[in-house]
Amino acid sequence: MSVVTRFAPSPTGYLHVGGARTALYSWLYAKRNQGEFVLRIEDTDLERSTDDAKQAILDGMQWLGLSIDKGPYYQTERFDRYNQYIEQLISNGHAYRCYMSKEELDVIRAEQEAKGEKPRYPGTWRDRTDYPEDEPYAIRFKNPLEGDVVFNDSVRGEIRINNAELDDLVIRRSDGSPTYNFCVVIDDWEMGITHVVRGEDHINNTPRQINIFKALGAPVPEFAHVSMILGDDGKKLSKRHGAVSVMQYRDDGYLPQAVLNYLVRLGWSHGDQEVFSLDEMISLFSLEGINKAASAFNTSKLIWLNQHYIKSLSPSDVATHARWHFEQLGLDTSQGPALEDVVSIQAERVETLKDLASISQYFYKEYDDFDAKAAKKHLRPVAKDALITVSEKLASIDDWTAQNIQNAINQTAETLQVGMGKVGMPLRVAVTGAGNSPSLDLTLALIDQKAVLDRIGRAIKFIENRENS
Repeated sequence: MSVVTRFAPSPTGYLHVGGARTALYSWLYAKRNQGEFVLRIEDTDLERSTDDAKQAILDGMQWLGLSIDKGPYYQTERFDRYNQYIEQLISNGHAYRCYMSKEELDVIRAEQEAKGEKPRYPGTWRDRTDYPEDEPYAIRFKNPLEGDVVFNDSVRGEIRINNAELDDLVIRRSDGSPTYNFCVVIDDWEMGITHVVRGEDHINNTPRQINIFKALGAPVPEFAHVSMILGDDGKKLSKRHGAVSVMQYRDDGYLPQAVLNYLVRLGWSHGDQEVFSLDEMISLFSLEGINKAASAFNTSKLIWLNQHYIKSLSPSDVATHARWHFEQLGLDTSQGPALEDVVSIQAERVETLKDLASISQYFYKEYDDFDAKAAKKHLRPVAKDALITVSEKLASIDDWTAQNIQNAINQTAETLQVGMGKVGMPLRVAVTGAGNSPSLDLTLALIDQKAVLDRIGRAIKFIENRENS
């Protein structure tokens, strides 16, 4: 049997971390088994579903690199199919009309709760045929009254639910729209889904859906219900813990490789291994390896992984994702050094791509002002001769390379008989505007020679103004 998995989010908000992990697990299981991965947008909640949320899901999947084999499918485009099956269930006695109003049902549920009973539909219209004329009605699934629903969850083992605990589920509302639990069954059947990976909050839906599968004579897929993700404080992950939207991690400067690696470890493990390439995830992943216990989000671990990938991926791969952050700062990376060259000398110095762009602006534009603290310390009158001398030696270079730049700095220190710091630090502040940068020879080699000389001239004028003030 060919494996077919699916990710089926509701477009009522951003693609959140829990959803992205579910998508990843489904995707990995399909790839591990040379199967197919389906994306289905479950937009039957017409009031809360939005086009922006749909696009956010697609953007998040694309950024993470979770390619889809089929889809995206949209449930709102399939209402005719659902209604065909609903009519089939009505005709064979597995569904019926229910004329009970919401107000009537609310009264019954309040009475049940007052008695300490589980609120449920009492089956009032289950066997009635005295239908009133011109009254609105819903369609309910006629759930079996006896026996158990038993299924073997790949994560949790055998789960058994007595049918007496399940009431007759509404499968089409009085406004004519089919409901989530029914649409899911039809979609999973028609799309050939063999394995359903989803959050533990769906466990209560599963026995209801299994009964519908059986009533339709459809094959029942395997289920794997994964535990929730908790925040650093042990409470359910939410906005108060920081970024919970996948695209927010993009905005905050994380690489998709780091996010995927972090997500796969949020509930799945392979020994003590922490770092996994995508190929390793595919080859090692199994549903049985998913932990039953809830996982705790650890931001410091994600930062560590992000830093690891910034340093270990090829500079061109990092540059592909970093370019967006430079663009957010209004920087055109096509005008200046190759971005991968900037990545090469900055990778060891940052935790996020956002940091990388922030500290690398001077490669692509003239800085606005000197860092006040660095200028006060290093652009003093005593540094003027060093800057004038090194400027002359840099101006004489015909081949603008790191080695020739370093030679010019060394010669300046020898000529003035001062330590390297007396030349290097004023030069660093002059060219970058601040007191920190990668090695000066590598840094200057990536900036246009004329721009370097102009910036040194600006620093010399700054010192002269300081002398005269």
